[in-house]
Amino acid sequence: MATSEETTVNDRGGTTIPAEIRDQFDIDSGDKIRWTVTEEEELAIKVVKQKTGVFADFEPASMGGDGKTAHDTTGAER
Repeated sequence: MATSEETTVNDRGGTTIPAEIRDQFDIDSGDKIRWTVTEEEELAIKVVKQKTGVFADFEPASMGGDGKTAHDTTGAER
């Protein structure tokens, strides 16, 4: 299915991705758009999804102590 939409570029070079296209490609806040100019001088864009849950399977490691004592950036106990 071909989709064609028009938007206006603002003074800062920004534009809004139409809702129908955002929905079709599941584009969310934080995702990136990769702009590529092909050898045929055509513009191609690709959605680069924001990585979520990067640490979802992270197992915390004990650093010793009871976990209730905080330290500042110098390592001094607070």
